[in-house]
Amino acid sequence: MNGTGPIYSISAVAKMLGVPVATLRTWEDRYALVIPERTASRHRLFTREQVEQLRFVKARLDEGASAADAHRLLRERSEVGEVSEQPAPAGTGRTRVLLAENDPFAAEFQEYFLKAEGFETAAAFDYDTAVTALNKLLPSLVVVELLISGGLGLDLCGYLKDRKEAPKILAVSSLDSAEQALAAGADAFLPKPLDPVKYMTTVNELLGSGSAWAGQSAAM
Repeated sequence: MNGTGPIYSISAVAKMLGVPVATLRTWEDRYALVIPERTASRHRLFTREQVEQLRFVKARLDEGASAADAHRLLRERSEVGEVSEQPAPAGTGRTRVLLAENDPFAAEFQEYFLKAEGFETAAAFDYDTAVTALNKLLPSLVVVELLISGGLGLDLCGYLKDRKEAPKILAVSSLDSAEQALAAGADAFLPKPLDPVKYMTTVNELLGSGSAWAGQSAAM
């Protein structure tokens, strides 16, 4: 999958919308309207536009519409380019984000925007330090640079996903590694260099928090 926007796994999309993974698969098979790209290993990869479409469907269901009617409305709105549903705000507590980076300057860049949104941040610059920080800080989100410690980012994603209380995982890299990252356990992938708006929108969507960044991203 090419492009510069975020890519999400089906499990991440299900959590963001509050619906079972099986429901998303059923919608895809039955209505054939929101169809994610499939990897060679059959993993579904959703774009942010597709997440917005599914969020529109979920909002209509919450209003009492049937799944068939919600998808019919989505088709009609999509034809005129009027699909946009903002994520519902989460709590107001400060959320901790751990940056597992191999580049201090990249970590500083991300911390600037995260702190501006009220997140608490911590940074680790190798695999072992990231694991230690994870166990000590218990972050809600870990941003994993896939090239950390010479390319152990995929291993770190797998380690994080196997935990009983697994945090959300956002993988980032200058390499075209979306498929590998999501297969390893990441909830979403963003290519580097990071765009601040897309980065913060993805962070807020994974954590279920409202943000002005989402509106900026939708306008781009």
